[in-house]
Amino acid sequence: MLRFRSLASGSAGNATLVEAASGATTTRVLIDCGLGARQLTARLAAAGLAPADLHAIFITHEHGDHVGCAPAFAARHGIALWTSPGTWQALGQPALPDARLLHWAHDGAPCAVGDVLITPFTVPHDARQPLQLTCTDGARRLGLLTDLGHVTPHALRHMAGCAALLLECNHDPDLLAASHYPPFLKRRIAGPHGHLSNAQAAAALAALRHDGLHTVAAAHLSERNNRPALAQAALAGALGCAPADVLCLTPEAGGPWLSV
Repeated sequence: MLRFRSLASGSAGNATLVEAASGATTTRVLIDCGLGARQLTARLAAAGLAPADLHAIFITHEHGDHVGCAPAFAARHGIALWTSPGTWQALGQPALPDARLLHWAHDGAPCAVGDVLITPFTVPHDARQPLQLTCTDGARRLGLLTDLGHVTPHALRHMAGCAALLLECNHDPDLLAASHYPPFLKRRIAGPHGHLSNAQAAAALAALRHDGLHTVAAAHLSERNNRPALAQAALAGALGCAPADVLCLTPEAGGPWLSV
């Protein structure tokens, strides 16, 4: 069985638990770690878990809302840390007490962590070597797609056939244009290496929709430049469902456990 749970999703911090259970074994991977150590520990506890229950942390890119306490947390608890060489260089290559904790992730190369197989892929984002990914337990696949300025054919190929999707709906263009953000920041967010708008996310979802897709969660919503109702309406249009049927993840609580 494969399931996932967002611990936080938004500009202030992002962290998603992925769990695979197979017989007597259970594997848990934390995708991104954009929280402080105390807050992360508290949110793990709310999910009924402790740091010792994590088998790996996967960092998609070096921005603070995705890295957070990851290197120090992995070092303190002896947790394997996966990321791209470019991301690690952008972080300043922090020292780890055991070099064996660090594992490299590359575009299209599967990463095996217990019962979870992660396949990362490159995305267009203003980071050194950003990756997004799919996860599978061998039966079903989960796709995570955030922090990219536009959806490439490469990303769609990797995300095709997923039974569940965590999909960025960062901003509404009108709200972004009317915001008090400085012009350079507006250009960065709306640019080809920034973040997905609701309409871009909906277009990607329409391309990825298939009969086996049963769970979609809207993620990484901007608190200032988006509204849950706008993201829900956009994705519902692509799915042909009611807006209330689309889950929006939050910065404060993330979301519930969702089966893949």
